Amino acid sequence: MRLGLAVALAAAALVACSRPRPPIADCAPSANARPICGFHNPEDLALLPNAKVLVVSEMGALDGSKPGALQFLDLATEQKTRAFPPGSDASAAVAGWGDPACTGGPGAAFSPHGLDLARRPDGALELLVVNHGGRESIELFEVSDAPGAPALEWRGCVPAPEDAMLNDVAALPDGGFVTTWFQSRSHPGRDLVLGLLGFATGRVLEWQPGAGWKKVPNSDAPTPNGIAVSPDGEKLYVDVYLGDEVRVLARRSGEVLGSVEVASPDNLNWTPDGRLLVASHNAPLNEIAACAQLESGQCPFHFAIMLLDPDELQATALYENAGPPMGAGTSALRVGDELWIGSFAGDRLLRAKLPDWATKQPG
Repeated sequence: MRLGLAVALAAAALVACSRPRPPIADCAPSANARPICGFHNPEDLALLPNAKVLVVSEMGALDGSKPGALQFLDLATEQKTRAFPPGSDASAAVAGWGDPACTGGPGAAFSPHGLDLARRPDGALELLVVNHGGRESIELFEVSDAPGAPALEWRGCVPAPEDAMLNDVAALPDGGFVTTWFQSRSHPGRDLVLGLLGFATGRVLEWQPGAGWKKVPNSDAPTPNGIAVSPDGEKLYVDVYLGDEVRVLARRSGEVLGSVEVASPDNLNWTPDGRLLVASHNAPLNEIAACAQLESGQCPFHFAIMLLDPDELQATALYENAGPPMGAGTSALRVGDELWIGSFAGDRLLRAKLPDWATKQPG
C-alpha cells in the first residue's frame, strides 16, 4: 500500500470514531478515590525525598504556544505553591549544569512536560524537566526539600536536537540522562498517523556532559513516551505508546531484553519496593484527540495504572477508571497505601486507595 493512501485511510478511521463523552465538570469523590482540583494539565509527578511534597508538572502545550508551571503540593494539607517560573526570571546558568551554550533560564514561556528527580554525582538533588516553551529543552533545577520550605533554583539546560519534540526524561547515575524523542516538531500530525500505522516516529536519546547527544541503538519506535532507568543505569524501560508495549533495552548496546504488552503506555515511575507504575490509556483515539483540545473540566477517558515487575515483565492492574472522578491518568506515584495520579488534560490530580494485596512486599 502506498504511504499516502495508508495515511489517508488511518485519518479517515480516526474521524469515523464515535462521539467522545463530555468532560467531567464536578469535583466529587468516588468510593475509593478523591480528586484534588485547581490544577492545569498536571501531566507528571515527582516525590521529594521527605515524602511530604510532590512536584507537579502543569503542561501548557506541546507546541509551546501556551505556558505552564511547576507546582509544589503539600500532601498533608493539599495546598499547592508555585515553584517555577517566579514572577520574573533572570536566572544565570551554573557551571557544570547542562550545556555551556545554555546561559539563561527559559523565561515566562516555560511549558513543562515529563520530569525526573535524582541525585547528581556531587550529591545535589536535581530535577530534570522536559520543556516545550520558548525552546525545546531539558531544563535542570537544583532542589531544596527543607521542611516547610521546598524550593527550586534553575541551574542550566540542554537544548534538544533540531526538530525533536521530547516527552519524558530520566537521569543516569553517572550525571547524564536519557529522553524520548517521540515525534517531529515540524510534522506532528504526520507522525501521529505514521505511528498509528506502526512506523517508527521517534527514538531514545542519551546526553552526557562534554559528549552531547547520541541515539540509543535500536531504540526507534512508534511514539516513544515515558522512560525509566534501572538503578544501575544499564537498562531502559521505554513506553512505546502507539506500539502498546513497554520495551526493555540494554542502554549501551540497544539489545531488546524483553517487552510486555500494555495498552498505550504513558509515563512510568518506580515504587519504593522496586517495581514500576505504568499509566495505560484504554480509549478510542477520538477521545484522546478530543481531550487534547480540552479547555475546562477534566478529560473522562478510560485509563489504568499497571504494576509492572521489572524482571518478570508481568503487568497487573492496580487501579482503573473511566468518567468521574477522573479520566486520562498519565503518571502515578505510590505514597503509603495510596496512588497519586496526574493527567495530561484536565484540572485535577487523583488520590486512589491501593488494593490490600498491592501493599505487600513482592516475593
